[in-house]
Amino acid sequence: MNELLKQKLAILPDQPGCYLMKDRQGTIIYVGKAKVLKNRVRSYFTGSHDGKTQRLVSEIEDFEYIVTSSDLEAFILELNLIKTHDPKYNIMLKDDKTYPYIKITNEKHPRLLIVRKVKKDNGKYFGPYPNSFAANETKKLLDRLYPLRKCTNLPNRVCLYYHLGQCLAPCVKEVEKEQYQEIIQDITSFLNGGYGEVKEELNTKMLDAAEKLEFERAKEYRDQITHIETVMERQKITLTDLTNRDVFGYAVDKGWMCIQVFFVRQGKLIERDVSLFPIYRDPEEEFLTFVGRFYEQAEHIKPKEIFIPTNIEGDLLATVLDVKVTIPQRGKKKELVDLASKNAQIAISEKFQLLERQEKRTIGACEELGNAMNIAIPLRIESFDNSHIFGADAVSAMVVFIDGKPSKKDYRKYKIQVAAKHDDYGAMREVIRRRYTRVLRDDLPLPDLIVIDGGKGQMEVAREILEDELGLDIPIAGLAKDDKHQTSQLLYGSPPEIIPLKRTSEAFYLLQRIQDEVHRFAITFHRQLHEKNAITSVLDEIEGIGPKRKQQLLKQFGSVKKIREATYEELIAANVPKKLAHTIFTYFSEK
Repeated sequence: MNELLKQKLAILPDQPGCYLMKDRQGTIIYVGKAKVLKNRVRSYFTGSHDGKTQRLVSEIEDFEYIVTSSDLEAFILELNLIKTHDPKYNIMLKDDKTYPYIKITNEKHPRLLIVRKVKKDNGKYFGPYPNSFAANETKKLLDRLYPLRKCTNLPNRVCLYYHLGQCLAPCVKEVEKEQYQEIIQDITSFLNGGYGEVKEELNTKMLDAAEKLEFERAKEYRDQITHIETVMERQKITLTDLTNRDVFGYAVDKGWMCIQVFFVRQGKLIERDVSLFPIYRDPEEEFLTFVGRFYEQAEHIKPKEIFIPTNIEGDLLATVLDVKVTIPQRGKKKELVDLASKNAQIAISEKFQLLERQEKRTIGACEELGNAMNIAIPLRIESFDNSHIFGADAVSAMVVFIDGKPSKKDYRKYKIQVAAKHDDYGAMREVIRRRYTRVLRDDLPLPDLIVIDGGKGQMEVAREILEDELGLDIPIAGLAKDDKHQTSQLLYGSPPEIIPLKRTSEAFYLLQRIQDEVHRFAITFHRQLHEKNAITSVLDEIEGIGPKRKQQLLKQFGSVKKIREATYEELIAANVPKKLAHTIFTYFSEK
C-alpha cells in the first residue's frame, strides 16, 4: 500500500456514500457503496480476502469518494456510476435495466404504469425507486386507493376492477376530465410526500380491524403502511425531468476554497469535478470568477441550467454565461446543492488533514532531525551518491529535499572526470568541489545539511573540500547501511559519531527516503550512460563513422556484434560506401 492510500484511509468520513477505486493510470476499476465509508473502504486493505478481492486490491493505487445523504441514495448513485464508468471489477454488478419509475400516462383515460425509461411525452413520472418490488407494491396500493383504468385497450364491458371499486369503467361510462384531474392531483400529492393522511387513514383501519379480530385484514393494512414508508424514501441525486444541469457547491476554510460540481445528465448524476485552491478575496467573488471561467475549458459544455448556492449573484452569472441560473430555496433541488456543498466541505477538511499529516512527515521530520543532531532545522538537504561498475562509467548524483519533500528541478548529475577508477573518495571529492564552487560563483542557496551516502571516509573528504578549500561551514551527515543494504545508522560530527534515531521516527523515515531517492537517481543515470557507451564506444573508434552512419548500421544489423561479424559484401549490401566498408571490415578483422 502506498503512502497516499495510508493517509487517505486514515481520514475517511463515517458517512454513507460511494467510493471509486483507481489503478496507477487513474482508471476507475471498481465502484462500490457503503453505509459507513470509513469502515467499508478500510476493509479492503485489512484482513484476508479471496483471490478476486486480492487481485482488485493489488491494483488499487488511489481512490475517491462521494458522500450521500443515505444508504439508499448511495446505492442508486452506485448504479449510475457503474453504468457511466463500466469498471472492470464491476462486471457482475452491471445490469441492462434502469431504475423503476411510476408513471401517470397523458391519455384521455390515464393509467398508472411501472416504467424504466423517462420520456418527454407529457406524462408524470415519480421516482426512481430502489427496486421494482417497492415500485410495484406502491402501484398496487395506488391502484386500490385511486380508481384509474387498468386495461391497455378499453373493453366493451366492465371488468372485476370496477366491481372492486378500483376503476371508473370508462369503457362503458363517460368520465369527466375534471374527475381525472382530481385523482391525478391526489396521486401526485401522495407521491410527492403528502401521504401522511393516507397513512393515518390506513393506521385507523388497521386498528379497527385488529379490534374486530380481523387479523388478516389488519396485516394487509400494516404491510401497506410499511410499503409506503419504504418506497417514499427517495434519493436526491436523481431528478426526473431529464434536464441537463450542473450543480455547484462550495466550502471555505483557512484561506482555501473547494468547489464541487455535480454533472447531472438526463436527470442522473454521472460525474463530478473537484477544484481546491487558495483564495485572496471574498469567497462569493472567487466563486463567481470560478464559475465564469469554468466553461472556457473545452471539456466543460454548458448545460441548460445550473444550480448555485445562496448569496451568489445569479443574475450576473446568467448574463455572462447566457444560461439559466437557479438558486434553489427548498425541495430536492436545494438538497442537491447542499449535498454538493457538503462534499466540498469534506474535501477541504480532508485537504487540511492530509496537509497536517504531510507536514508531520516533512517539516516535522526536519525539525526532529535537527533536534537529534543539535543543528538548525535542515529545511534544505542536499544528498550525494556515486555509482559505477568496476570503476567504469563512474557518475555521481545529487538530490535536493526542501521542507522534507523532493525538489526534482534542483537534482543534478555528474560525470566523474578527474578521479581515478575505483577511487570513491576521489569521486566524492571532485563532485563536492564542483557543486559548491558553482554554488559560490552563481550565488545559489546553500543547504542546511549535506547527506553523504557513505561512511566516515566519504564524510571526511567532503569536509576537507567544504571547510579547508571553500571555507564553508555546512553540517555533513553520513548514512551507513546494514548487510541488507538498508539505511542503518546516521553519522554526524568530527570525528563522526552515531546519532540515535528510532527506526519508527519520522526523521528516520525521511533519511530513508533521501537515501533511496539519491541511490535511484544515481543508478538510473549510470545505467543510461553505460548503455549508451556500450552501444556506441566501439563504432566511435572507426574513422568515417558519424552519428547518422552509426544509426543506420545499428538499424540495419541490429547490434554491434552483427556488424563485427558482417562480411565486406554484406556491408556493401547495407548501402555502406566501399571505402568505409573496407575500413570497418579491416578494423574488426584486426581486432
